[in-house]
Amino acid sequence: MSRKMFIGLIFVFMFLSFIAFKNAMPKTKNKVVMNALSAYIPYRLEKRLGGLTIINEKTKTKEKPSNEIVFKRLDQLERQWGKKHLKLTGSVLSINNDKNQTIKTLNLKNRKQINFVHSFFGI
Repeated sequence: MSRKMFIGLIFVFMFLSFIAFKNAMPKTKNKVVMNALSAYIPYRLEKRLGGLTIINEKTKTKEKPSNEIVFKRLDQLERQWGKKHLKLTGSVLSINNDKNQTIKTLNLKNRKQINFVHSFFGI
């Protein structure tokens, strides 16, 4: 009986570990859109001895979330930035500065890119 319980506990812990790993992973992003926006998004990851740090390059502030939520927190910060600085009109994505002046426009090529901007940034 104890051998069966031990094997059962191993499977339970493996299952829970897999679920925790899946929950910690960020959502997939459209590489074309994010590569184009990466020059304007002020948040960067920096490696440190204890894990990763999120740095706001404009204010030089550092945020040190735990390793299990660092990518989710980065996504959250990018979404907040996008809601404030992005505007989608048809298939044209406008990137605005802090004064709400357009600094760059991107023509989104297909519906997949437009849907990504809608779903990820909520605009």
